[in-house]
Amino acid sequence: MIEKNKIIDIFKHSKALLNGHFVLTSGRHSDQYFQCARVLQYPRYLKLFGQSIAEKFRPLKPDVIISPAIGGIVLSTQVGLELGTRSIFSERKNGEMVIRRGFKIKSNENVLIVEDVITTGGSVKEVMDLVTYHRANVIGIGILVDRSNQKVKLHKNQFSLVNLDVKSYNEDEIPEILAKIPIKKPGSRYLK
Repeated sequence: MIEKNKIIDIFKHSKALLNGHFVLTSGRHSDQYFQCARVLQYPRYLKLFGQSIAEKFRPLKPDVIISPAIGGIVLSTQVGLELGTRSIFSERKNGEMVIRRGFKIKSNENVLIVEDVITTGGSVKEVMDLVTYHRANVIGIGILVDRSNQKVKLHKNQFSLVNLDVKSYNEDEIPEILAKIPIKKPGSRYLK
């Protein structure tokens, strides 16, 4: 298994660990942002992270891998490649997480959810609800970066390559020093 410090070094080297004032996909504010797309553009890192998550869940024999769009798609595809199984994604339509594009989850399939970063786990919870709606089984959740440092527990088989306690704040509790920095909204929920 790859060490946490090595992963952080990879993020820094790839300029994927950003500092500033960010509004996260969860709506919370933070002075750090993990732009996983910047690190996952490099095949060697994508393969390394995908292999690590795949090996953790291989014994559970998932039938399908699913991720919420957009952040988790590349990583979940690599996990699917490593496990030799199909990989699909869910996306927002009119603010609601749905499965489209001809993707299907069959009743009783074993489903592994893969996500790049979680803070509150909101998007993953929505995907879990979709899997349950289709009468399939969530067998685990694989995450590249858990910004909650394992405070957000979504499933008994939850695994993160990196667990960090990155501070995030509600709108009404932003520290003065952070409030002075212009806001950036890099998350996919804000794409037009």
